[in-house]
This record gives sequence, structure tokens and C-alpha cells, in this order.
Amino acid sequence: MKKPRLLDLFCGAGGASMGYYRAGFEVVGVDINPQPNYPFEFYHADAMETLSNFEEVPVIPTPVPHTAHWLTRFDVIAASPPCQDHSRLSKCYGAPVHGTGYMLHEVIEKLRKIAPCWIVENVEQADMPGAVTLCGATFGLGVSGLDLPRHRKFLSNIPLLVPPCSHRKGKTLGVYGNGTNKWHREKLGRNITAAETRKAMQIDWMTRKELSQAIPPAYTEFIGKQLIACLEARRKTV
Repeated sequence: MKKPRLLDLFCGAGGASMGYYRAGFEVVGVDINPQPNYPFEFYHADAMETLSNFEEVPVIPTPVPHTAHWLTRFDVIAASPPCQDHSRLSKCYGAPVHGTGYMLHEVIEKLRKIAPCWIVENVEQADMPGAVTLCGATFGLGVSGLDLPRHRKFLSNIPLLVPPCSHRKGKTLGVYGNGTNKWHREKLGRNITAAETRKAMQIDWMTRKELSQAIPPAYTEFIGKQLIACLEARRKTV
């Protein structure tokens, strides 16, 4: 049977894409930045322009097929708009604001208008009424006796069922930045290595910088299976 197709906008190096692939999707990624480590079909394009001009997709510089209704060839459109403006680092520690926070609500509104099935992901602090939250510890993510919480919100136009958060207070792992933070030194007496970060997130193809922004595939594999079940149910009713 032909696999359902999923377009992953703002795909980065492909953490979320890998989860959707493992769930059973054929995945295509779009990102404004080159992604040499992205593991699937990739287009170097502006995701916001792709949504705004969905009948004729503008790109830079690799051409996406300029075919009418290109986005309608996908069963699901997924998006992970830039999250830095919503992150805890920006709100609590004075990290630079990137000015991209407006994209989140714009993406949601555009998807509501054009996509029969969509899913949007962002950080725990993002303003996403109705979203569900996933915790890495629920999927057994972590390393060196520490849980990887890495809470992420998911909002979709299909109902999503999620398990409760299960990370242990005081035994959590941070994989942002370069793993050089005081919590690791206090808990382990050292910094976290890149190899430990890859193991904790179950991602083995990314650089450390890419890992700091990535979504563990376990999250989107779990979500993706629900999306596929919904698609199959819809087909049976047609």
C-alpha cells in the first residue's frame, strides 16, 4: 500500500521528520537554511512563503516543483516554526529575542485554511491553546541516570492522546547549547558529551548544534501513528 505523504516545514536537521518516517510516512522537508544532514528529500526554501503561495511555491535556491496545488499532494503538513522567542531561555535568562515568534500563530492560521490534516510543534512556553505536551522521559529518553524531559507542545486539527509526563524531579538532562551547564556539573561532576546527547535523544546523524534544536524522533513517531490512524479512518468513511 502506498505510504501517506507528509511535508515537514521548518524541518531543521530532521529529528521530527525521522519520527514521522518511522511512523509510516513518506517525508519531504523544507527549511530556509541548508540542511546537509537531513536524511530525506529536502528543499531549501522559505517555509512561510511556501505556505503563503501554496499554488506556486517560491524557493531559494533549489527549485521545488512549481506545480499547481503542490501542497495538496501531501496528506499531512507538519510545521515547527522558530521557537527561540517562546523558549524558557528567552523568558528567564535574557537570551536574545530573534523576532520570529509571530510565525507560530501565522502558521497555525494558514494551516487551518489550506491543510486537511496538520500538526504544529513548539516549545512548552509557546501560546498554543488546546495543544498537548510530550515529555522525553515518557519514551525512556535520557542518559547517565538522568531523564530527558524536553517538553514539547503539539497542536493538530485531529484529537491527540498523550501519556502523562514522567520525568523525575532533580534527575533531568539538558541538551541545549553545548551541554556545558552547572546542573550537569552538580549532578555528574562533569559536562555532558556530544555522544551522550545523541544517545539521550536517540539521534545519531546530527551535529551538537543541530541536536540543541532538534525534536526527538520518539515524539513524532508517537504522534505520527495517530495521524496515520486518523487518515485511514477518513478513507474508510469516504
